[in-house]
Amino acid sequence: MKNKQVVSALAKKRTRNLVIMAVLNVVSFILFAYLPGKSQNVTFNFVLGDEWVIIHSWIIGSKFGAYCFSGLAVVFLGVAFLRARQGKKLGASALAYALSIFIAFMCWAAAGAAISVTGLLQGGLFLAIPLVFGSLSGLICERSGVINIAIEGQLLAGAFAAGVVGSLTQNAWAGLLVAPLAGALISLLLATFAIKYAVDQVILGFVINVLVIGLTSFASQRVLTTDSATWNSSPIFSTIQIPVLSKIPLIGPIFFSQTIIVYMLYVIVAVIQLSLFKSKWGLRMRAVGELPVAAESVGIDVNKVRFRNVLIAGLVAGLGGAFFTVGSSGAFSRQMTAGMGFIALAALIFGKWTPLGAVAAALLFGFADQLRTVLSITGTPIPSEFMVMVPYIVTIIAVSGFVGKVRAPASDGIPYKRGGSH
Repeated sequence: MKNKQVVSALAKKRTRNLVIMAVLNVVSFILFAYLPGKSQNVTFNFVLGDEWVIIHSWIIGSKFGAYCFSGLAVVFLGVAFLRARQGKKLGASALAYALSIFIAFMCWAAAGAAISVTGLLQGGLFLAIPLVFGSLSGLICERSGVINIAIEGQLLAGAFAAGVVGSLTQNAWAGLLVAPLAGALISLLLATFAIKYAVDQVILGFVINVLVIGLTSFASQRVLTTDSATWNSSPIFSTIQIPVLSKIPLIGPIFFSQTIIVYMLYVIVAVIQLSLFKSKWGLRMRAVGELPVAAESVGIDVNKVRFRNVLIAGLVAGLGGAFFTVGSSGAFSRQMTAGMGFIALAALIFGKWTPLGAVAAALLFGFADQLRTVLSITGTPIPSEFMVMVPYIVTIIAVSGFVGKVRAPASDGIPYKRGGSH
């Protein structure tokens, strides 16, 4: 009976997705292809620097392109329909459909302009870096059973510490080394009050964020702005081009022409992904987050594991905060994280509490933000007020359940007392 209910629920979900896709396809034909007036050329550039060239640029008429890719979306919609009839996941057909609709949209939105595709993707990755660090920090905490609303504060503390230490020493490496410690210090507050004293973790996270914002804003106003040459002018890491790999068309400039912080992120993502599902540490983390009573029954100190993992999460988030200062601008500014900690939390939920899922969601949010910037410069017909809302609309859609039902770890946010009582 239960299996039939699961199959029925999946069938309803596929049907809903197909209906949404069909509606979007109709909108694409009408809004992007039929309604616009005179067709204008759109130029898509694929070369950003000195990478190898396969295709330099692609010029296409805006109406012709919108019709073609809207039509191509119909083909992929048909493939998705056939897969749904066979009880299979939509899979690659849904991704190909989404890409076709997006290109049709770009033909309309960038009519008469030139778009650097490589630059757009590279900028999306750049904006996603702190989101990835933040979402991984949240992942480690919540997989251990502790809600981490304080990601914003951890990022901001890391950015502040890296900027100040990097400025005082005139050494970006010094700033990078101290940033994780600042994030861990904020995590120490979170772990102490949430785990030891069982304070409500959501309220605690918001209080910690307000505390960090207040302290860093005060220090910025009283010290950093009065003597910025000494306190707020850190050197930044230069770009490191990986030989051969950085020359690969499209991929090279995006992934292999980055700073050391980005390369460190690649390693951290791989380590967390493997460790979470293939190591004793990951097994214990998932155990205390899902069923702490069972974990304690086999000799695991639940609160000790949680405390340690919250501190590790702070190290990760603090390192992400360093990206704001020694990784990009070289100077700290008040509230420079601009709510990215909360978007990182949304990416974690969107990614269904998995490392690769959280990374993919963070990349999506970063790309949406970069797309807003690029289209604003090119003079898109979309009102500027709406463009500002794009990253946040994507975030709301992600956490509203539109992408499907997600389940947090069973004991997430529930304090644990030894002996099996909550």
